[in-house]
Amino acid sequence: MKDVNIKSVRYPVATDQKLETLALKLGRTKKLVIVQLVDYFYRSKKDPLDFNDELLKKELVNGNNRIIAFIKKQESDFLFPIFTTTGELITIAKQHTTHFKTISGHLVEEAKKTALVSSHVGSIEKSMTKILTQMEEKAVLKSSFKKILEYYINQRETLGWPTSNVKKEELQTHVRQSLQNL
Repeated sequence: MKDVNIKSVRYPVATDQKLETLALKLGRTKKLVIVQLVDYFYRSKKDPLDFNDELLKKELVNGNNRIIAFIKKQESDFLFPIFTTTGELITIAKQHTTHFKTISGHLVEEAKKTALVSSHVGSIEKSMTKILTQMEEKAVLKSSFKKILEYYINQRETLGWPTSNVKKEELQTHVRQSLQNL
């Protein structure tokens, strides 16, 4: 078996102290920390001398720009139409409110008129009922009076008053006609 640890690196004592502190902080050996540092810089393609890390800044800016572009797109596609439609709906609702108030006023007036007409119809109905009752009473009265008159005429005939038949007929016709005119 071949030993993989054949290479060595020389570095100053100050760097060794920093490496020692870093290894203790991370809980690893110095050798493992060195291997992981090399892997990290190899994979990320970062330059250890570049403290500003321009690639990371560019990625963050690109990510922010994509998020802002997405929000602006959503705003133009959804929010602006919703706001304009909502404004139109509010205007329409205000117009409807004024129309409903006008209609409500008319309905109140019509309700008052309807109540007045209903009371008039009720009084007319009472009057009609009274008139019908009176007409029925009149018909009953006529019938009774006619019976009385017929009885009177028949009785007068049997008594034989000394008057002529023509005069009797005239009297009967006149009394019957008068009775019908009641």
